[in-house]
Amino acid sequence: MADSFTGQFLRRGDEGFGPAAVSRIFNQRRPARRPAAVLRAADAADVAAGVRRARAEGWQVAVRAGGHSWAAWSLRENTLLIDLAAFTGLSYDEATGIVTAGPAARGGSDLDPYLAGRGRFFPGGHCPTVGLGGFLLQGGMGWNCRGWGWAAESIEAMQVVTASGDVAWCSATENADLFWAARGSGPGFFGVVTAFRLRTRERYRDLTQTTQVYPAELAEDVLAWLYHARHDVPPSVELVAVGITPPLPPGVRHAGPVLVVDGVSFDGGPESLTALDACPLAGRALLRKVARPATMGDLRAEQVRANPEGHRYVVDNAYLAGEPGSLIPALAPAFAALPTAKSFSLWFDLAHLPARPLPDMALSLQTDIYFATYVISEPDADADDYRTWTRDVMQRLEPFSPGCYLGDSDLRVRPARFMSDDAWRRFQDIRAARDPDRLFAGYPCDDEALLNQQ
Repeated sequence: MADSFTGQFLRRGDEGFGPAAVSRIFNQRRPARRPAAVLRAADAADVAAGVRRARAEGWQVAVRAGGHSWAAWSLRENTLLIDLAAFTGLSYDEATGIVTAGPAARGGSDLDPYLAGRGRFFPGGHCPTVGLGGFLLQGGMGWNCRGWGWAAESIEAMQVVTASGDVAWCSATENADLFWAARGSGPGFFGVVTAFRLRTRERYRDLTQTTQVYPAELAEDVLAWLYHARHDVPPSVELVAVGITPPLPPGVRHAGPVLVVDGVSFDGGPESLTALDACPLAGRALLRKVARPATMGDLRAEQVRANPEGHRYVVDNAYLAGEPGSLIPALAPAFAALPTAKSFSLWFDLAHLPARPLPDMALSLQTDIYFATYVISEPDADADDYRTWTRDVMQRLEPFSPGCYLGDSDLRVRPARFMSDDAWRRFQDIRAARDPDRLFAGYPCDDEALLNQQ
């Protein structure tokens, strides 16, 4: 082949191919699928040459940015896997407040320390090792999404290698069709993003946190209270409820799962958290911390603890809406009866998002409650044993869910809806125009006819 690479190109059977194929995949529950070749690209020119090589070889193209996809989107049969691990560069424009970041830069571990020294902030993924590439393409449910919106809304522009092997910048005014499609299509995007230009915000001055820990048997009653109380919590507060088995102080005599209600206020001060003090069950809480100073370092350390490396994960999710008298009883068991000691279920509150329309982008589904469950087992466990538990949880919630978020999905297991009908039709039209030969592998599922159906 005429194309040469600055980075490393490995075919199946070459020494080092096996480790390269699964490099940086976070979930140890890995599918048996393997690519035909791996390109560890060094720069955008390498990526463009890789796209041309894939077309010449008759392969499709798959992409890995950070490797945090639970379903290992990047592992596809008969593909060229373009690994963007080298794309971690960061640069900041003082005049505009825009940071240019590579797709493999990690939001918490790389980008945030870089911006902190400049008094700026970008709401990357909660787990600090999540790469920006997949996070932003899937929409970006980042820090304080309920108040600040989706991280993808803050993409100013992106550099994309297209299916034709061209390198193009895309924005609202330049290659606007690609810009629209990239923000929310996740693994279905028909291009390789090699750089993002992101609008940053002034860094918060202080963080204030209120945390309440309840025994799991109170989950239904506490969630029923939270369903109404959350509307009195201002948009400066990130609000979550988590069913989890955390380490508790020695004085707290409790074993097993608990329900944690947690509010973190970004510059809102203690008064922004007062609505959380009114829970009628507060007297039965195992632990209460009211309006305490917090640090991002501590918050991220808890994310690392709750999402341990080297483990197997079974994950699913749903946007939820419905009358609380029916929704909460269907939801509560997912918080109170976790299948392993390291598993957790999450209510990520989005109460303020539906008050404003979404920008015009492929991301086109949202409700005011986001639910996800993460079943975590040891690396030698048979994680398929927990698929039944997860399936039962999602079946109970199906009547209340208009769809899912791609970031916590496995479309081979449950091909739930992730775009509006209008957005899905538009996405397919743009894909047909930009990638008519389907060079990019697209969504991993067993039957494309089932995609984005409810």
